[in-house]
Amino acid sequence: MSYDVFSGFYDRLMSDCDYSARADYLLGLFSAYSHKPKLLLDLCCGTGSLSVELAKSGAEVIAVDMSEGMLDKAVGKAREAGIDMLCLCQDASELDLYGTVDGAVCTLDSINHIVDDGDLQRVFNRVSLFLEPDCLFIFDVNTEYKHENILGDNTFVIEDDDIYCVWQNFYDPPFTDISLDFFVKNGDMYNRMSEQFSERSYSDAELMKMAKNAGFEPVAVFDDMTCNPPRHDSERVIYVLKKR
Repeated sequence: MSYDVFSGFYDRLMSDCDYSARADYLLGLFSAYSHKPKLLLDLCCGTGSLSVELAKSGAEVIAVDMSEGMLDKAVGKAREAGIDMLCLCQDASELDLYGTVDGAVCTLDSINHIVDDGDLQRVFNRVSLFLEPDCLFIFDVNTEYKHENILGDNTFVIEDDDIYCVWQNFYDPPFTDISLDFFVKNGDMYNRMSEQFSERSYSDAELMKMAKNAGFEPVAVFDDMTCNPPRHDSERVIYVLKKR
């Protein structure tokens, strides 16, 4: 999976995401349960919108993503914002930093895109390896409820003046296979570009077992963008872990 086609449309599909508010929320969790990081890892950073907002707080940010297309956009956003941000093209399960960090995040359902549990265990292990003791790793996941009841076997259509997107999901628990077809207006015609990938839902027990194996202890679990416990119908859940 290169996500290179997806990278060209990602920001359009995520136009309703308030990255500034999300950065403030994450930094608030760091302050509440540990400390505001000086050197912060943004793992699976995508096009870097959140990375840039985190860096605006004064933290030095290392942005990591496996997609060259996504990372190119992150580099451009950092340059435009006048931020000196290290961007590394790496698979999360093979994370290799130059030293340790004192905080790490992995957000907006990136964990769900790691569909092999062995690979996800390696992600936890690598984050733990490069995170200093008593520091936090904060990540989120799309819940089992969302995969079953929202994503499911559903089709979504996103239409704009110059682009038409058909988003089809094929649900086979715990996996959701996703097919995206983008139709981009080119004069009187439309050019079609496609991307396919999968998400996997993980139970709380599965995630906590992997976290424990990697040397993390749970600190808190919240419904997305709140400090409230998850509900039965929460669509995204935030995990706050501490490196032992």
